[in-house]
Amino acid sequence: MKIAITRLENKAAGDRALCATYGHDCYTVSPLRAELRMERVAAFVDAVHRSEFDCLFFTSALPAGVVAPRLKRWPRVIAIGPKTAEILRESGIDAEVLPSFYSRDFVPYLGDWLRGRTVGIPRADVPNPGLLDGIVAAGGKYHEERIYALVPTGTDLALDAADAVLFTSAMSYREARWHPRVDLLLVAIGEITADAMRAGGHPPAVVGDGSLAGTLEALNREGI
Repeated sequence: MKIAITRLENKAAGDRALCATYGHDCYTVSPLRAELRMERVAAFVDAVHRSEFDCLFFTSALPAGVVAPRLKRWPRVIAIGPKTAEILRESGIDAEVLPSFYSRDFVPYLGDWLRGRTVGIPRADVPNPGLLDGIVAAGGKYHEERIYALVPTGTDLALDAADAVLFTSAMSYREARWHPRVDLLLVAIGEITADAMRAGGHPPAVVGDGSLAGTLEALNREGI
């Protein structure tokens, strides 16, 4: 099966090789692009070096790739998935990995440890009140540094050659310009993305666990 995967421009490293291991071919379509705010990156790195945080939480691979190479020291570090952890390791940071691919599991993972501690979170300029409210409810504090914006590319997704389109986030679905087809299989990387697709009138036929590998496994299990 040929799968179009929504990714940020130039952020699809390894997708094609991973798809091949599951017997599929894939290519990237980009409904969004990232606009880095380097002054905010520098401010966040300075705050880490001033020991303002008891923990860092990297919610995706992009901030890990931007921030980690600039760090000379760091506190406890949590990564949302193995890909993010792998990027952190490239800079010598041995991060803990959440047991799922959802930021909502950050607070349950840390539990009572959060009380009285401050978490530094470099991430996209996209609201995530569930995560932030959860940290406060657990007795912790947070400093969220929105180091990049996600901007719609405004171009139609090239889906004519695709048998399936895999949306990798709720925002990538909501901001995508595309034309559904009866024979185009709709796939969501996880439940949050699936909920957005259902709300938009495009219920996915396959829903993954929040990771690309898990989504490909789910696709193969369905035998579509």
